[in-house]
Amino acid sequence: MSEQSVDLRQDGNYRFEIRFAEALPTLQADEPAPLGEGAGPSPVQLLAAAVGNCLSASLVFALRKFKQSAEPISAQVEATVGRNEKNRLRVQQLRVRLTLGVPAATLTHLDKVMAQFEDFCTVTQSIRGAIPVDLEVRDSEGKLVPGADISTAATQT
Repeated sequence: MSEQSVDLRQDGNYRFEIRFAEALPTLQADEPAPLGEGAGPSPVQLLAAAVGNCLSASLVFALRKFKQSAEPISAQVEATVGRNEKNRLRVQQLRVRLTLGVPAATLTHLDKVMAQFEDFCTVTQSIRGAIPVDLEVRDSEGKLVPGADISTAATQT
């Protein structure tokens, strides 16, 4: 088991300085107007970035297990924010598109990679019980990668 910590300090109205580690640059986050000034990514954008980054890194990891490279991998994540039954804003869905940097036809074992890479993503697997994550993977030619059109609904309890 490992622990990771982040320190936050208010630096204005809704703006916070985020420190990840002494050797890393400080990140500034802020709520968009009208609450904040939009002087940095919002908490929702940070969540979307964490999911996109983790899925991208998991895809790279799975590809490398089979000695494959599809770099550069890119990701686009859209977060849908709406109101719940108590009229509170919540992230209701994340839509993720990963794009390989090469045509899928140039890769071997891609079916095996697609079958397992999402399981390596710590962040997505941790939040999926609360937030549906729709995922698709396309190659550099825009073609949908077989086995990569994955919809995951949140578990309702």
